[in-house]
Amino acid sequence: MAPPNSPARPSRRTLGMPGNVQPDRLSQPAHGAFVWGTVLLAWLLSMLPWRQWPASPDILLLVIAFWSAYEPRRIGMFTAFIFGLLMDVHDAGLLGGHALAYTLTAYGALALSRRMQRFDLWSQALHMLPVFFGARLLPQIILAWLAGRWAGWDWALGVLLTTALWPVCGWVLQLPQRRRDDGESSAG
Repeated sequence: MAPPNSPARPSRRTLGMPGNVQPDRLSQPAHGAFVWGTVLLAWLLSMLPWRQWPASPDILLLVIAFWSAYEPRRIGMFTAFIFGLLMDVHDAGLLGGHALAYTLTAYGALALSRRMQRFDLWSQALHMLPVFFGARLLPQIILAWLAGRWAGWDWALGVLLTTALWPVCGWVLQLPQRRRDDGESSAG
C-alpha cells in the first residue's frame, strides 16, 4: 500500500476538481469597521468627476457586490439601495436608476455568494459578469423608454471594466484576512 502523500495515491482534494476550485480557502470574517470603511471610501471615490465618462467602472457597485458576497450579514440589499439613492441624488439623474442597479447587483451577489467563495477571483469575476450586465441593462432600458431614445452601449464597456476590476478589488479587500491567516499558520 502506498504512503498517504505518495504520487501513486492521489489526494482526495484533487480528484475531480478543476484547478480554480479551492474549497479550503474560505477566509475569516472581515472586521465590521474595515467593511464599512471600504464602502464609504468607495462612495467618496464615486463622487469624483471621472465618473462622468459613460464607460467608467462603478467602484462603489463593485465594493458593495464584493461585500454582499463575502459579508452578507453586514452589507446587503438595503445598503445597496441606500447608496444607490445617494448616487442618484449626486448624479442628478433618474431617481432610482442607481438604486435599482445596486440592489439587483447585491441580490445577484447574495444569490451566488456560497458558490463564488469556492472559486478563485478570476472565476468569480466571470460569475459576476452577467449580474453586472443585467443590473445595468434594466435601468438603461427604463431610461430609454422614458427618454424615447437609446443612450448607446458605452455603459457596457463600464460593465466589462467593473468585471475586470473584481480580482483586484477582491485581492485588496481580502488583505487583512490573509495577514491574519498567515500569522496564525506561522504561529502554530
